[in-house]
Amino acid sequence: MKLPISVIRLFSKIKQIPAPISITLVSGILMYAVNFSIKDSATDFNLKASLSELNAFPLDMPNVKYDLLLDTMEVRSAIIKPDQFMVDILKSYELTEDQINNIILKAGKVFDLTKLRAGKSYSVMCKKLTETPYYFIYEPDQYGYLKLDFRDTLSASYVKKNIQTNLKISKGIVSTTLSESMTENGLSYDLIDKMEDALAYTVDFYHVQKNDNFKVLYEDHAIDGKSVGVGKMYGAYFEQNGKDYYAIYYKKGDKEGYYDLEGRPMKRFFLKAPVKFSRISSGFSLKRFHPVLKYNRPHFGTDYAAAAGTPIMTVGNGVIIEASRNPFNGNYVKVKHDATYTTQYLHMSRIAKGIRKGVRVTQGQTIGYVGSTGLATGPHVCFRFWKNGVQCNHLREKTGENPVMNKSDLPEFFKIRDEVVRKLNVVKKTSPQNIMDEGTESHP
Repeated sequence: MKLPISVIRLFSKIKQIPAPISITLVSGILMYAVNFSIKDSATDFNLKASLSELNAFPLDMPNVKYDLLLDTMEVRSAIIKPDQFMVDILKSYELTEDQINNIILKAGKVFDLTKLRAGKSYSVMCKKLTETPYYFIYEPDQYGYLKLDFRDTLSASYVKKNIQTNLKISKGIVSTTLSESMTENGLSYDLIDKMEDALAYTVDFYHVQKNDNFKVLYEDHAIDGKSVGVGKMYGAYFEQNGKDYYAIYYKKGDKEGYYDLEGRPMKRFFLKAPVKFSRISSGFSLKRFHPVLKYNRPHFGTDYAAAAGTPIMTVGNGVIIEASRNPFNGNYVKVKHDATYTTQYLHMSRIAKGIRKGVRVTQGQTIGYVGSTGLATGPHVCFRFWKNGVQCNHLREKTGENPVMNKSDLPEFFKIRDEVVRKLNVVKKTSPQNIMDEGTESHP
């Protein structure tokens, strides 16, 4: 029997339905076709008309989620309340104390139940018109879910959702600040953070100008076609004042990080600034009008304005030599990096836990939080930099370049570098296109 095109179209709509359900539907359609497949032309005409009418109506697709046919159950969703635990939730349903203890024990082996968060939702699938639970579902994040099965033998599992990884290139032109320009182009703060980390030692992000431009090559993670996060960033490009800066990701053995085009590590002795996503509100000056004291005096530091509570990082490895408070500096920390360099961070809202005199700190470690204590009119950190005991403008200091990686690694690195640069150059700087999806690919 040759099936009419209408039936074939119905089959095409069933492809996404789980196998057991689709088999039932297919069987029903086949029975429909067979029952009406009569040889005489009049009946054949009626068959075509009936199928045409059937195809005119949309096929109701079963409500399938978490690999469950929700239409066959009663779904009850609620929000976890403060101080509510799994046992409190399950007590509301027709379960014995032994069943509750057993399922909680099994759930604890696949998921940390202390991570149930107040304010997040959960769902219980019950037998219709009863309090008999079939399943419990809790999604701690967008990457997976906890599934408890109360039917027959109790079981618990944590199901990871299928994540598709696409290699993408994003680009943009600075119109105001870098972070605003990137977010305007639909880029996440996570990606902005990765790019700043890679280029923070070479690009002055605090003096970006209009028409500076950037490109980023990175992994985009998607679930069901929706972007859910950023993976590895393989390359970044930034043009500032007519000069090109590149950061290329390279990993071999215990070596992992970003390198310039010649194979030098991007990481330097000092970070360019002690805070991210900030702006310079006042620079180093030998004569500045003080906004609180109302007279001119030297300003031996650089002020970075940022939201109160923003983490303040030490710009290099060192030892805390002061962590205190006074009426002028407010809460402040001073770090000695070596025999030559010392840095200081003023006006903190508070000093980070564990930061005290004598403690060793590493580059990028949080030592305090932005505030406006001491002589300050608003939230910022005054960053001070000493070289051989003399305060100077850190933005003009050159602390030397890192050596090139081992010569034996250079051929492999250059191969990766050339591929990353090729991909970054696929889109032109002035192109209005912001994001180009290159599909699922492997490491460049």
